Amino acid sequence: MLHKLLFAPTDRNDQILPLLARFVFAATLLGYFWASAKTKLGEGIGGFFSPSVGAYAQIFPKQLEAAGYDASQLSVFHWLVVMAGTYAEFILPPLLVIGLLARPAALGMIGFVTVQSLTDLYGHGGIAHAETLGAWFDRAPDSAILDQRAFWMLTFVIIAVKGAGALSVDQFIAKRSPMAAPSAPAQAAGT
Repeated sequence: MLHKLLFAPTDRNDQILPLLARFVFAATLLGYFWASAKTKLGEGIGGFFSPSVGAYAQIFPKQLEAAGYDASQLSVFHWLVVMAGTYAEFILPPLLVIGLLARPAALGMIGFVTVQSLTDLYGHGGIAHAETLGAWFDRAPDSAILDQRAFWMLTFVIIAVKGAGALSVDQFIAKRSPMAAPSAPAQAAGT
């Protein structure tokens, strides 16, 4: 009885968990992704279209090294991937925080972090460092790849599955959409 009284309001409400996931993301990772995105920009206003050498070093470390750290020697494919990654880091995190297109943004972040993790492991040699890679079900919860990024992914999965939750632009739009289902009192009043 006491359990039901205390927890029944949250059992059917899928608004709290995604809101908390968005809050935790904003409090812990938003600054990280924003700072990372800024390092990828070239100089001046044209930097949004001309990524820095650091951007290529972060995303294609071995290919940039093979090109003598001359990004102009890399292909259009490399430029497109770097630009997509840069734009993703600028666009997807704020969408998650405000809860606009939250499900697609969360899926985009899942893809982004997967590529980021694979690059860290294989491109930057993290797989050779056991402390960076880490291991699940051990007693050390602080490896940069398997442990920390599992928590990141959980945040994104919650939003991808449950939506943006309360206090989100998605919810605001859905409530004002002509496609939104009428509420029970409105239906009763209309009959």
